[in-house]
This record gives sequence, C-alpha cells and structure tokens, in this order.
Amino acid sequence: MQPSTGQKSAREEILEARRAYPHAMDEGDTEALDDMLDDGFTLTHMTGYVQPKAEWPAQMRESRFVYHSIDEKNTTLDIESDTAHLAIRTVTDATVYGTRANWLLGLPTDYARKGDTWGTVRPAATPW
Repeated sequence: MQPSTGQKSAREEILEARRAYPHAMDEGDTEALDDMLDDGFTLTHMTGYVQPKAEWPAQMRESRFVYHSIDEKNTTLDIESDTAHLAIRTVTDATVYGTRANWLLGLPTDYARKGDTWGTVRPAATPW
C-alpha cells in the first residue's frame, strides 16, 4: 500500500501508487506488490476468473505470469472520500501460462484508503 505523506493530494497519491504497481509487475517484485495490494484484493482475469491476493504473486514467482512491459494508453480517476476508481487502458507485453503476447487490457481498478495508505482492491482485466 502506498503511504500518504499529508503533502500530496489523494489524486497524486493514487497515481503514484498506480505507477509503482506496473513497475513491480515488470520487475517480478512480488513483495512490493504484496505491500501495495489491499488485504481484500482480488484480480479478475479476462476469462472471468477471480483470483485471490495470495495466488497471483505466487503464480508470478512460478513464472506463470511474466510481465515484460506495460504501456499505459489513457487513464481516468474518480475519487470519493476514502475510495477511488481508476480506469486505464494498457498494452501489456506478458507471458501468461507460456504464451507471450501484447495484451490490450482495460483495467478498471478500485482503490481504498485505510489510515494513511491507498491499497489496490479490485482490478478487472478486460480486452479493448
């Protein structure tokens, strides 16, 4: 989870957390990802499978998900008090279960503030 500095706006904090997220994915840094993800985190894949927090980083460590680069195309962000909804489109170069491709992903993602941190709660991958 991304700590709040008290000096930044919620928008800046969430966008900073968002930038750290794909960087950790590209680096395969599952420890950093674990810190960024809310305890209630789930990832909904394009197939509709809802993956729990512990499973996704474990599969990254097993090289089932290998992220090579993530190119963000556009982003919108709506914030309401201690929750936020970010919608982003990416071209994600990834190897998923042995198949490498440039995945065109829409990633609507919910964020929640707990104390002085913003955590990623529910991204849902959709093709675009």
